[in-house]
Amino acid sequence: MFQVFKKLDWFFKHYWKRYVFAIVALIIASAIGLIPPKLVGYSIDEIQFETLTVKLLVMLIAGYLVLTFIHYAISFLWDYTLFSGAAILERWTRSRLMDHFLRMTPTFFGKYRTGDLMARSTNDLRSIQLTAGFGVLTLVDSSIFMLMIVAVMGFTISWKLTLAALIPLPIMAIVMNKYGASIHARFTKAQAAFGDMNNEVLESIRGVRVIRAFVQEKQDEKRFQKMTEDVYQKNIEVAKIDALFEPTMKILVGLSYTIGLGYGALLVFENLITLGDLVTFNVYLGMLIWPMFAVGELINILQRGNASLDRVNETLGYDADVKDAENPKLVSLVNSIDFTDVSFSYPSSKQNQLVKVNLNVKRGQTIGIVGKTGAGKTTLFKLMLRQYPGLVGNLTISGVDHNEISLEQIRSWIGYVPQDQIMFSKTIRENIQFGRSDASDEEIFRVMDLAHFLDDIKQLPNGLDTQVGESGVTLSGGQKQRVALARAFIKDPEILILDDSMSAVDGKTEAKIIEHLRKERKNKTTFIAAHRMSAVTHADHIIVLEGGRIAEEGTHEELMKLDGWYKEQYQLQQLENEEVIS
Repeated sequence: MFQVFKKLDWFFKHYWKRYVFAIVALIIASAIGLIPPKLVGYSIDEIQFETLTVKLLVMLIAGYLVLTFIHYAISFLWDYTLFSGAAILERWTRSRLMDHFLRMTPTFFGKYRTGDLMARSTNDLRSIQLTAGFGVLTLVDSSIFMLMIVAVMGFTISWKLTLAALIPLPIMAIVMNKYGASIHARFTKAQAAFGDMNNEVLESIRGVRVIRAFVQEKQDEKRFQKMTEDVYQKNIEVAKIDALFEPTMKILVGLSYTIGLGYGALLVFENLITLGDLVTFNVYLGMLIWPMFAVGELINILQRGNASLDRVNETLGYDADVKDAENPKLVSLVNSIDFTDVSFSYPSSKQNQLVKVNLNVKRGQTIGIVGKTGAGKTTLFKLMLRQYPGLVGNLTISGVDHNEISLEQIRSWIGYVPQDQIMFSKTIRENIQFGRSDASDEEIFRVMDLAHFLDDIKQLPNGLDTQVGESGVTLSGGQKQRVALARAFIKDPEILILDDSMSAVDGKTEAKIIEHLRKERKNKTTFIAAHRMSAVTHADHIIVLEGGRIAEEGTHEELMKLDGWYKEQYQLQQLENEEVIS
């Protein structure tokens, strides 16, 4: 049960001063809280024996008020120190998770779904924070504070009465232990179900257009209701055990009260303790209710925190597939990119997606990559971005193995426009500035001109300040592609990768964008993957991928002479264009 504190020792070691201060202040406040009941008992005895004077009464009341003020001040200090420390842990862990997510490769996101990762970043972190705050409080109150009350009851009133009143405690320990084990197992299942539901909601929101187009609203609603019912039932199972804590505590506390009051009255009749002592004892017994409840709360919180921490640590413990070399080499300029007998297969696949690819690219060249769907075009780009390990052969940049160059440096060179454009729920300006945060409006308008987006921006209600909505829902497919192109252009990267990123624009717009590219990208390397041959006819070198192999290569003119797949597709597309125009 206490393993959760051991797992968090890295945090407690870092903030040990904060937690030592909070715990010491909590103990002092608890000790001060034990004095007023003694004053009450003393007052009752003074009244019983008719020795209470006005002066003594004033002193007792003044002492009580002073103790109350001191108790309040110290309680504020430990409360603020302890719970602000727990908030720091939540913030720190969330930052670690976010940093971890940003360093992970696609393999990680294939294993963990977005909804589950969100659940671990919210609900689970909240449970961990509760453990580091309220968990520490209940630990101190259920151990040190309880022992302090018991010691005062035993030493200052009667050990016989104290031991008799504490008979229910061993029963409580056994019952609470069983409840705790059950809470851990059920809470883990409930959190997993919550993650699944999160993922379902995300997919439904992202795919709302498809759901409506296929009239699947009712079916999706039924699926969601089924998942929420599953989450509900699993949380009900947790609540059932949770609900047993309080009545169990009340029964045991009531038993302690019964023993204390009955046996205590007997001791008063026998003149072994005074009436004031009995009143004080019962006040202490009342104060003992919270520490006894705290035992149950402690077990509950620690088991929940332990389950959540295991889930978070599982995520943080996932080792990145792609890492920097121990001593990465610094490459000042991208003079060449060379693929030498490069073969590759995805971790989940047994078949090679690339087979012995050889390609030499000089700085300033434009490389066209074409081929059927699934031929390996995107895979080639992912290897350049170092998104996957397991490359066979050699991929070098300026003669240096790309594995020996830091990830940060490689990705700082590259401007990547993927097939599926990612738009952030911000303005168009902010989406383009993602490529370069300090870009001025003048520079943004220039790259929008390159991406042939100026006419579109004039038609949008708020121009650059137009909100694009969740995943760019307010923009058309062609508009999203051109905003993504502008975002890459403003970065002005050494290597620009366009992965079928003009498929949603018409041929005329594509031709204008290509023309702008040719002027702007002189002395810089550009890769263009496309299904339309017109997008690559200007390229210095074109490769045709087929089943992961280079089936044809050369310039547009050289490929047209080969009478192969490239020529066939080019002529077919030209015919289709003529039919459309006519």
